[in-house]
Amino acid sequence: MSLVELIAQADERGLAASGLACLDRCVPLLGGDDEILRPLWASLAESEGWGEDWGERVEQARAKLDVPGVAAGGPGDGGFAEGEATVLAHRMLGAVPVDRGAGNLREWADACSVAALQIHRLLDAAGDGASSVTARREGRTQDMSPLVAAELRRQIAILELLSAHGPAGIRKALDLSTEGRRVLRAVVSRRARGRV
Repeated sequence: MSLVELIAQADERGLAASGLACLDRCVPLLGGDDEILRPLWASLAESEGWGEDWGERVEQARAKLDVPGVAAGGPGDGGFAEGEATVLAHRMLGAVPVDRGAGNLREWADACSVAALQIHRLLDAAGDGASSVTARREGRTQDMSPLVAAELRRQIAILELLSAHGPAGIRKALDLSTEGRRVLRAVVSRRARGRV
């Protein structure tokens, strides 16, 4: 199934994990440490009554990651691609629904999927052949750049994990997201060194 189809079929927990994983991989752009979203992951891992404290934990994460002026800022000192990527990451954070209803979560997970792919596309040194990330999400993967291809694979794998294993898949989803965060952090660092 394509990424679009997987999102359309996912349940609330799968949607929350999908959106959270996209946001988690982009934490290097938000200036947060690697553990900042861990409470939200823990909320998703609860087998009974998952996410009862989701809204409260969302607000805590926002408070820790919200740097005044950055979300509304332009490209800044990091260059155009980094600035645009940072704005997209802040939009993902700002849009996290505190109400975990399926409609809200599906809209957010879908937007996060697009934003995360766009962020990886902006920061990839290799060009991506498609005119938009929409083609990638629909399964057209010819001439994908390596960074975008890896992000697409992670998004699909996380949705498949949650669909097959429910709460038992959260740990592996977190591991996949952590791996992606390390990759993006390395890319951001490499681009920063290239500007010096």
